[in-house]
Amino acid sequence: MVGFQGRSPKDGRGRLLALVFGAVLWISATGFGFTKLWEYSATPGSLGEAPERWPAASSIARSDRQPTLVVVLHPNCPCSRATLRELALVMAQARGRSAAYAVFVNPAGAAGSVDTDLWHLVAAIPGVQRIRDDGDFEARRFGAETSGLTLLYGVDGRLLFHGGITPARGHSGDNPGRTAILEILDHGTTDGRESLVFGCHLRDAK
Repeated sequence: MVGFQGRSPKDGRGRLLALVFGAVLWISATGFGFTKLWEYSATPGSLGEAPERWPAASSIARSDRQPTLVVVLHPNCPCSRATLRELALVMAQARGRSAAYAVFVNPAGAAGSVDTDLWHLVAAIPGVQRIRDDGDFEARRFGAETSGLTLLYGVDGRLLFHGGITPARGHSGDNPGRTAILEILDHGTTDGRESLVFGCHLRDAK
């Protein structure tokens, strides 16, 4: 009869070491992935050069009775869903004290389309008018380079605020941009006239 031969202690230790090594590699890879994802989320876009006065060439009707808010968006930027959630909060708390426009950049002109989920999400925000910016002319007049850039102009046409209204890419929550806009609408002034903007580049987003 052939006797049973069990595994040696060395075999057990080898398997244990292999399992530990595999676990360490998995944890390291997962940690690296989360780190890179957070770095991306926390990386702001370009603020651009916003004009200090409402651009005279703009076809958008600035209000002379209340401040005018302009949010520039790329129709395919996933980060901008968070911007629209914040915009809805701003408009709800503003209670009709600001005119507001969502300008959708369409570099392709009439041949392109802005009919995306973002376009329809804006339609559900009371008080915000949608503008189709065929040819990217309006966005360039306002110096916009990043989807989600938000500008607030006073009744005299002076720039009161420009920046983003989200705390990171694709994230909603308390942020300096929303706070600054509401302070201006409530008190006429704020300590911060600009904030970081998080979103896709207007001319690169697909």
